[in-house]
Amino acid sequence: MRPRTSMMSLSAAAAASVLLLTACDDGGSGGDDGGDGGYAIGISQFVTHPSLDESRDGFKAAFDEAGVDVDWDEQNAQGEQATASTIAGTFATDDLDLVHAIATPSAQAAAQSIQDTPVIFSAVTDPEGAGLVDSWEEPGANVTGASDENPVDAQFDVLSSLAPDAEKVGVIYSSGETNSEVQVEQAKEAAEELDLEIQEAAVTNSSEVQQGVESFSDVDAIYVPTDNQVVSALESVLQYGQQNSVPVVAAEGDSVEAGAVATEGLDYHQLGRQAGEMALRILEEGEDPASMPVETQENYELVVNPEAAEAMGVEIPQELMDRADVVVGEDVEPKDPSEVGEDG
Repeated sequence: MRPRTSMMSLSAAAAASVLLLTACDDGGSGGDDGGDGGYAIGISQFVTHPSLDESRDGFKAAFDEAGVDVDWDEQNAQGEQATASTIAGTFATDDLDLVHAIATPSAQAAAQSIQDTPVIFSAVTDPEGAGLVDSWEEPGANVTGASDENPVDAQFDVLSSLAPDAEKVGVIYSSGETNSEVQVEQAKEAAEELDLEIQEAAVTNSSEVQQGVESFSDVDAIYVPTDNQVVSALESVLQYGQQNSVPVVAAEGDSVEAGAVATEGLDYHQLGRQAGEMALRILEEGEDPASMPVETQENYELVVNPEAAEAMGVEIPQELMDRADVVVGEDVEPKDPSEVGEDG
């Protein structure tokens, strides 16, 4: 990603990069959305799935609501780390005012390549552990943003309410994602408090998710963290839950709308909006990202899906129904799980 080519090969390399980015462009406007005299902002999204899409849309909404014109260059790595690195390398040499990196792999690629342009991330669980910032309070360089740190303990409380006799919980995650590894450790801690055993299934990409869930042995429930590769193939997890009468609890509401039973989690549109407001403070007010603390959400939503619960052979306790913020089928329309991970 970072080595320089010779002068004779520079033109060919640049042409190849243009072709690659054209292939992975996720509907980016490259300038069509903004007005004259506005900012130029690049968006690097690691993969397409509803939560990351909501984060992107929330980020852009912050600028729309502020009445600030932007020329957007939106790129999607489609789950490929090498492509995320190529996107970051191109953004580093483009004349951009700011870069928004969505999800840990894209943020890591941006942080490695971009030193002279502010980088604002969203949907990153542990920015310090991922090497993006010196600390949550003092990021220290040109990178900061809004973390999707999850209330994993609260999500396991929901799981325990749905499956009070559960003894073993399957957790499927991508071994290559720092954010997922963090959540797996948090899941182990939460499970220990509830006398639950964790059975792990690690995958390296979305094509392995079905094989991963099929490796589970006698699990009583499944927990899906905010994992980019797994959520992109969520339908395989949901089918396993339905076929084996095993409730699937997710870490975010979009997966519940797509067919998981419940979560107590983040609003990713609001998360993106927070990141957008941070970006506006940098661009409009001159704040320094090095001294802007990483932000998190303090309020979470309890989202339940009664139809999904019925399909997986469980009943949502009335206590959860009474305090639910969102009931799929009543407050929002359910999403088609087959469309998770596709361009929407």
